[in-house]
Amino acid sequence: MAVPDFQSFFVPLLKMTKDGSEYQMIQARDHLARTFDLSTDDVMQLLPSGKQTIFANRVAWAKVYLVQAGLLESPKRGVFKITKRGLDVLSQNHEQINWKFLEQFKEFRDFRYHRKGVNLQKNSEGDDPKTETPEEVLEKAADQLRGEVAKQLLNQILQNTPTFFEKLVVELLVKMGYGGSIKDAGQAVGRSGDEGIDGIIKEDKLGLDLIYLQAKRWNNPVSRPQIQQFVGALQGKRAKKGVFITTGPISKSAVEYVEKIDLRFVLIDGERLVDLMLDHNLGVTVTQSIEVKKIDSDYFIEE
Repeated sequence: MAVPDFQSFFVPLLKMTKDGSEYQMIQARDHLARTFDLSTDDVMQLLPSGKQTIFANRVAWAKVYLVQAGLLESPKRGVFKITKRGLDVLSQNHEQINWKFLEQFKEFRDFRYHRKGVNLQKNSEGDDPKTETPEEVLEKAADQLRGEVAKQLLNQILQNTPTFFEKLVVELLVKMGYGGSIKDAGQAVGRSGDEGIDGIIKEDKLGLDLIYLQAKRWNNPVSRPQIQQFVGALQGKRAKKGVFITTGPISKSAVEYVEKIDLRFVLIDGERLVDLMLDHNLGVTVTQSIEVKKIDSDYFIEE
């Protein structure tokens, strides 16, 4: 099942702390995972950045919201407990608590709107807020921007020549750690012209292991016959590894064929190609960088 939105954790967190004891976040995560019957796969789903799980992020923000509303408090680093206000709210037996409920408390309103009245979690219609945490909102926006840049990048590649595309592929492989240097890799790609093999790239700087390459700047889908032809050329060379890179899509039959052959073979379609270019900053520049900060708890420890 999907991980519940972080507002769904408000009531269970309050109920967990109703005995007045101090709790740690690991206990909260364990309790909520059991409460919502989440599987290991559920709790291990990552945010787009891959730096934190969605579940841990949502639990953390649920606690933050309850603390800011005065329903929970953190008497010392790494722990939290229920407050008198929290017990009062819990005694009202609410089945669900959301951000609108918390807005009755001045401390929470100050927390949400203290910076120029900005509320990042309201949707475009201004009605209910999104259920994502601030990190999820930020990462989703970044992912949308990345998608737009990826489309522009692929269109730009298609406007250039096949020769430029071969050069681009060389630079990408070198940035990924293959080919040794631009000079070494560049001498290989586009030189052989042997039975569909466009180039031979070093997997290591000494050239002890080789990768055979085919690069096609195509709009049309790559089908199984094109892949079979390249595989046949690889077998003729007794090659063990091959990479087929195209700017277009790759047909399902081609993918299924590659899954059945003995060679170590990688298919890279246009979508994955531009993703790799973005990951390795090829053909793009960074125009703006946003720093996301958090409290350095160690700084505030008094010896």
